[in-house]
Amino acid sequence: RISSPMVRKSWLDKGFKSNRARRGKDPFIKIDWDEASELVSNELSRIKNFYGNQAIYGGSYGWASAGRFHHAQSQLHRFLNCIGGYTSSKHTYSFAAAEAIVPHILGSFRDFLDTCTSWSSIRRDTKLFVCFGGIPLKNGQISQGGTGNHYQKSNLNKSINEGIKFVNISPIRSDLSDHSSVQWISIRPNTDTALMLALAHTLYSEDLFDKNFIKKYTTGFDSFLPYLLGKNDGIVKSAQWASQITDIDAQSIILLARKMSENRTMISLSWSLTRQDHGEQPIWAGIMLACMLGQIGLSGGGFGFGYSATNYIGGDFTVLPCQSLPQGENSVKSFIPVARISEMLLKPNKEFHFNGKKYNYPEIKLMYWAGGNPFHHHQDLNRLLKGWERLDTIISHEWCWNSLAKYSDIVLPCTTPLEREDIGMTPRDPYVISMAKAKEPFKNSLNDFEIFTKIAEKLGLKSKFTGNRSELEWQKWLYKQTKEKAGSAGIKIPSYEVFRSKKWFKLPSPKKRTIMLESFREDPKKNPLQTPSGKIEIFSSTVANFRYEDCPGHPTWMEPVEWLGGDKKSFPLHLISNQPKTKLHSQLDHGSHSRAHKINGREPVKINPTDARKRGIKNGEIVRLFNKRGSCLAGAIIDKNIRTGVVQISTGAWYDRSRKTGEETMCVHGNPNVLTIDKGTSNLGQGPSAHSCLIEIERYQNSPEELKAFSPPEII
Repeated sequence: RISSPMVRKSWLDKGFKSNRARRGKDPFIKIDWDEASELVSNELSRIKNFYGNQAIYGGSYGWASAGRFHHAQSQLHRFLNCIGGYTSSKHTYSFAAAEAIVPHILGSFRDFLDTCTSWSSIRRDTKLFVCFGGIPLKNGQISQGGTGNHYQKSNLNKSINEGIKFVNISPIRSDLSDHSSVQWISIRPNTDTALMLALAHTLYSEDLFDKNFIKKYTTGFDSFLPYLLGKNDGIVKSAQWASQITDIDAQSIILLARKMSENRTMISLSWSLTRQDHGEQPIWAGIMLACMLGQIGLSGGGFGFGYSATNYIGGDFTVLPCQSLPQGENSVKSFIPVARISEMLLKPNKEFHFNGKKYNYPEIKLMYWAGGNPFHHHQDLNRLLKGWERLDTIISHEWCWNSLAKYSDIVLPCTTPLEREDIGMTPRDPYVISMAKAKEPFKNSLNDFEIFTKIAEKLGLKSKFTGNRSELEWQKWLYKQTKEKAGSAGIKIPSYEVFRSKKWFKLPSPKKRTIMLESFREDPKKNPLQTPSGKIEIFSSTVANFRYEDCPGHPTWMEPVEWLGGDKKSFPLHLISNQPKTKLHSQLDHGSHSRAHKINGREPVKINPTDARKRGIKNGEIVRLFNKRGSCLAGAIIDKNIRTGVVQISTGAWYDRSRKTGEETMCVHGNPNVLTIDKGTSNLGQGPSAHSCLIEIERYQNSPEELKAFSPPEII
């Protein structure tokens, strides 16, 4: 825990003229809250006066708190808007490519993310569930905003036991249940689009597709068809063609297409599909494939985003119209696609493309972060560190000494959810929880609202930031607004006083099961999509007119920047850096549960027995993963459920940079983002391409460095 406000010594001595390369190395000096508030307010004023508010980047990307009021992003953005605004970010690391492409296909993304066909509909009518990216239960342990019931796990297990046939299309067998009825198709990573195209080709060539659905509910199929049949490029997208790309037997592809056409089929598209080079394409191709099957809008049929990703997808629950903390208006118009942070820092003023328009990266002087950790979620951390050195000042709110805190200039200690009152409510879960304070704040830590109130007071903006309300008054207001909105939507919830006294309540289940795009199917003229045609766009003239070579106007197979079908002489293994089982992203990596699953203190890496034998790697040994971007240490687990040529290490290990001369690009703890590529998915989405990553792995011959990931820095 961080006991008091802290300032990096070099920054305290010289301010923004400090040695920026000493971040992560310098000792920290403890100061009191009055001095900390003064330092922060003065530095914000300096940046604002000399460079303008666009030079402030309001980070705060990441999971923070289930509480509705003490939500770090909302608090930070409200505060920064009070002082004139900030450079913001758009989209997410989770599925940025989908956020960009799906509105061009369906007219919206979020509308369909939150209304995926429910498990009750699946269990009643689905016969075949085809999972691109699997459905790993570890991901369903959580939902954004909290969860009161783990219905993903229970419904998946019930679906399997009730006879629904599941197909797991993934390089990792454990991405779906190991039940004997589950078919594992061990696909080569990053080749899902090629497989989808081949499935579509089989449906077309064998006359198994739904012509009426294509005609009535879609547009652009005739423009897409010449590509599928090879009329444009001379390459027929057949099962035989895809077999060479995906490493799946051609006959298996043909048989799967036939099964999909013969049964009520649900196609699950994992969010992870978007986090690869050209991550827009598998989403577009998956929707196209569902259109050809013609079951969209029917109970148990069609497609869905994220059954694999989080607990709430597929839940039957009443959507509570929750009131969020008003953030005010951001007067600054500059922004970046969220995963282009290093590009912004390293190449200020450079032009970039995004979703059909051109922009320029702003020049950032101050980074203000609360509620997230870029040293967890960003790619190519060694490149990020170079960009980090371009900043005058980095301010963070943290409760523990993780890597973000250690690489900051001013660290303000904040509370955890157990140390404050709040309301746990989300439109994605039926449970509303009164989050009572379980313990007093640790030493001198304050909650984000208190921290920003102190700084706002120094700036003469206390009343503007607080709205003349206390924390509890704000929470009462949030609940009251939610109750009024709920009443307008025909939802009854108890009074604030009853809610607080009873500590929780559950919303009633909806009377009707959720079936995505049901009303559109029933009457596409009365319920059109928000696309130019009002239909599902298999070909988008809008996207085509952007003239992006890396994102044409229809689903297209394009070779990723790194994959096993390309140049792999130096780095012959494909790295999958998926979500961890023992923590939420990087939260509580220092906790006993996460530590118990490490190997000699390092993050585990799974490797196929054949690949391990080639390298003389034994179970439990410390190994080094490396490529041209960096390296990390990990503990080897030999696992036959990983396909050959693939290794898997979960994200979330706290970044711990080597202190040895010549090995500064190594993380000695096992953070895979020292290896992943920092590249946008395309000019359209500019999402992260973390899953397009080739590496090599070897036994580590040296004595591993002592881990410092969980140790505080020197404090003087």
